[in-house]
Amino acid sequence: MKIHNKIRVLILTILLGFAIMPVVVTAQAQTASQAQAGTKPPQDKTLLDAFNTGGMLMYPLLLCSIGTLAVAAYCFLNINSRKMMPKTQVESIGHYMQQRDAASAYQLCNSQPNVFANTVSAALLKVNFERDLANKLSMEQAAGETLANEETKLNMWVNYLNVFATIGPMLGLLGTVTGMITSFDMLAAGKSEPSDLAGGIGEAMITTAAGLFVGIPAMFFFFYFRNSLAINVAEIQKRVTFMLDVLSGELKLQGATVETEQSQA
Repeated sequence: MKIHNKIRVLILTILLGFAIMPVVVTAQAQTASQAQAGTKPPQDKTLLDAFNTGGMLMYPLLLCSIGTLAVAAYCFLNINSRKMMPKTQVESIGHYMQQRDAASAYQLCNSQPNVFANTVSAALLKVNFERDLANKLSMEQAAGETLANEETKLNMWVNYLNVFATIGPMLGLLGTVTGMITSFDMLAAGKSEPSDLAGGIGEAMITTAAGLFVGIPAMFFFFYFRNSLAINVAEIQKRVTFMLDVLSGELKLQGATVETEQSQA
């Protein structure tokens, strides 16, 4: 648990850095472009001025940055073991499974819905103690379909991070091209002074930096949450399979046997 907490703190730190980094990136890029023009940066230069230097492509890059933050925050809150399979709920459902109390287990799943609970409740709808192994085959099929559906829903959000990781650098590259075109147009018009070329070069540098700034963290979050989702889904599948074995009577637990004997006595 301590390792997971440290990882969460690291992610929150990265998100915070991701939120404040545009100030540093745009300011440094603006300073560099003005240095190429041979002028000193004015003291009253604001972040908005640097943002405007990047041109119209800074607006979709800003949207990509906000989208990455929002999706990463959503994944951080929803793709973890505490959210997908709460420990207390798993233990309670396991206790009902040992007692073969499918009704109570189903009621508990519906009262606290999550990925694990939804998977178990779908399986319990197929339970039939009059059939062989309590209709275990149908329960496993229903659980597998539900778990795959839950994974697809969460994976959709994770894939949005991949979209932002792809679009961000491409928009930055487009800004590089348009900025250089602006500078070459100045040269074609006979304007070769550094101050004439500074606008296009500044646009190219700022959009390139902003595109990479969006793409790199988005790619990191994509791989992290994709792996986290796969690990949690595999653990849920393992636990659900074990509980269905217990409910069907295919797997006999020593604790369950002792409790049964005590209740009969």
